[in-house]
Amino acid sequence: MTIQGDQGMATGGPGGPVSEAAVPGQRILDLVDKAIAAQSPLVRKNIARARQRNPDVTPTQVIRNLERMYVSALTGTGAAVGGAAAAPGVGTGVALALSAGEALSSLELSALFALSVADIHGVPIDEVERRRTIVMGIMLGGSGSATITKVAERTGQHWGRQVVAKVPAETLRQINKILGKHFVTKYGAKQGIIVLGRVAPFGIGAVIGGGANAALATLAVRAARRAFGPPPASWHG
Repeated sequence: MTIQGDQGMATGGPGGPVSEAAVPGQRILDLVDKAIAAQSPLVRKNIARARQRNPDVTPTQVIRNLERMYVSALTGTGAAVGGAAAAPGVGTGVALALSAGEALSSLELSALFALSVADIHGVPIDEVERRRTIVMGIMLGGSGSATITKVAERTGQHWGRQVVAKVPAETLRQINKILGKHFVTKYGAKQGIIVLGRVAPFGIGAVIGGGANAALATLAVRAARRAFGPPPASWHG
């Protein structure tokens, strides 16, 4: 995945910088990276908070609460979720944490949900390429799963554990290049950008309709269940 530079230019190959216009869909891929960067630090903090509030809570309970809160957040309020520090609230107190003073876009919420589920399953999320594979693979649903297993040349269920946790970073980079193209195709149209919520800079953008949000959230929940399989019986680490 190409990362955009500070001056509105995308870093190209040996030939040097390429204008942003020459990289179709680069803007939306930059949004994916921004969402992942913003939400990654919150993943383990939220899970730790849930376990502190209820020491007996199981991975299954935490994941199910994350699923309900994710669907509810996107469906009930569009891309906006209120309350910067409102961590406790539902069931075990698991919360999709908010950046101080600003609501999350649906893409940010999706990144936080996908990475949180991955971490509970013990799938590594420390490397950016693994995080990209997880987020785009889950948001793309069945097509994401097919791409990941094909490029990784691995078969079987639960690509989140069989691929993301085990293949080398170079293979993940190859996977992410293809996922990125599919992601742009699916979400890069005007309607797709609306479904994703705010476009950069965050804080400016269209309010998403509840129906579109519900569809996006339901797709991601189902894809996460297929990607990782049944929740672990106990906490790792």
